[in-house]
Amino acid sequence: MDQQQRQAGVQRTVIRTLWVLLGMVGFTVALVPLYDVFCEITGLNGKTADSAQVISAQGVDDSREVRVQLVTRSGNGLPWRLVALDPVVTVHPGQISQVRFEFTNVGEQQSSGRAVPSVSPSAGARHFRKMECFCFEQQWLQPGESMQLPLVFQVDPDLPKDIRTLTLAYTLYPMDEVVALGGFRD
Repeated sequence: MDQQQRQAGVQRTVIRTLWVLLGMVGFTVALVPLYDVFCEITGLNGKTADSAQVISAQGVDDSREVRVQLVTRSGNGLPWRLVALDPVVTVHPGQISQVRFEFTNVGEQQSSGRAVPSVSPSAGARHFRKMECFCFEQQWLQPGESMQLPLVFQVDPDLPKDIRTLTLAYTLYPMDEVVALGGFRD
């Protein structure tokens, strides 16, 4: 292989590398709009402002009631107490409801945590929609500090009629554990 062929090979490699780099930059720029489209299509990841308008347009089914039980616990290593101020609420499917939770740091230092939700029975989980939730974000508390945060939710009118009770359980985890596990989905 002579010098001219080697130089042509290096030029091709440089040009290909630049095209790959340009493609990566283009993909990075397009990622946010693509993600927004994905969220809009699938309804994932809390695009709550728009979803509240769509949800409220579905109508309320006054002919039946669903009992929603709110259960809380703290995971290991987080000296917090989480209490649902109304541990049981009765709602009509389609009704937008709000409940409040109180967080208290009973430890001796500032700490951060995140609440991870779980809905049961599993057949009802996809019919429980959180529009505003403290579980969407990390929370910080000083020692002895308390705060109340809302949960705005709706039980989908398409909830199977044989499901009369849903249980929403929140487990609080320290943020270092959340990060170590690769984060949690809402």
